[in-house]
Amino acid sequence: MFGNTSSEITNAIELLKRDHDDVDTLFSQYEDSKETNDDDAKEMLVTQICDALTVHAQVEEEIFYPAARRALDGDEGKDLLDEAAVEHQTLKDLIARLEAAPTDDPLYDAGVKVLSEYVKHHVKEEENELFPKVKSSQMDLEAVGRQMADRKAELSARGARQDRRSANGQHRGARQSAARGDR
Repeated sequence: MFGNTSSEITNAIELLKRDHDDVDTLFSQYEDSKETNDDDAKEMLVTQICDALTVHAQVEEEIFYPAARRALDGDEGKDLLDEAAVEHQTLKDLIARLEAAPTDDPLYDAGVKVLSEYVKHHVKEEENELFPKVKSSQMDLEAVGRQMADRKAELSARGARQDRRSANGQHRGARQSAARGDR
């Protein structure tokens, strides 16, 4: 309504920055929800955070990072892209741990905090180091952004969380039910 929605953004870097801002907002909302001790609200926010991060990482890995490797000369961005790949794996591990843990786990809030800090570190490197290199390259940011937006819409419609549940064979609801003895 007032400017671009995420579906209207086609510049690859602007699309990624929007995702960064959106997940940062979700982490802030989570911090606020800790004061209320509302486990349902916390779980909903963690689900949204994990889904957003999973879709974002997959789009980067499938489309943006390969395009950046092609666009950057030689070793110019190789180290940054290699680090990003390792950081993504660590993020996926943290996400899987959070999704497997019940919200009343004594380390649950700490896990969300560590994920938040790790994401902020990753975002800072991307926005301050990688994105300027990509902007000055020959990458067609509009074409790559359109591919990313299409893939993001596809992944979001399919349900990133459902894919992760299938991949690791578990989900929070089943663990919490088992822990309460609801079976």
